[in-house]
Amino acid sequence: MMRELTYFVAVSLDGCIAGPNDEFDRFLVEGDHAGPIWDRYRGTAPTQLAEAAGLPVADGPFDTVLMGWNTYAVGLPDLPDPYQHLRQIVFTRTHEAPSGSEGVQFVDGDPVETVRALKREEGEGIWLCGGGALASTLADEIDRLALKIQPVTLGSGIPLFGAREYAPAAWKPTGVRAFDSGVLLAEYERV
Repeated sequence: MMRELTYFVAVSLDGCIAGPNDEFDRFLVEGDHAGPIWDRYRGTAPTQLAEAAGLPVADGPFDTVLMGWNTYAVGLPDLPDPYQHLRQIVFTRTHEAPSGSEGVQFVDGDPVETVRALKREEGEGIWLCGGGALASTLADEIDRLALKIQPVTLGSGIPLFGAREYAPAAWKPTGVRAFDSGVLLAEYERV
């Protein structure tokens, strides 16, 4: 069976994964949604942060994480090797690997070809962590969406699929769970 690419990300009610200045501090990280979502998507926090919170990172659905440079750079300079428990791939054509990032693979090639090659390998799922521009490039390769829909509107910012030409795609809902915090976990698979 071929590996699947899942775009698992927090998104505002108005479809943004970050505000106009790349901020995401309005998104809820604590509340009754946190534990169940962690149980479902274990391992989707930086290794050091998960360990500090006492959250296990083993046995999650993913063994590989993909990021664009801007998503990766959120943790710099403190976390140059953020997801040490996963294979980490960062797509960038203009940035050099920072000090301490030995566990991160920096790729300046075609993200679509890279994902297609990853899908042919043995292993667990592939997690697209962000950002919107990379999601736009990889939109036709995404097999599943797992959206942590946040009870907030940002007004403007980075769209879920960046600046993408209109390309219709059909998605089948596979699960929706509402939490008292106002967060919804909405999961879809490509039709």
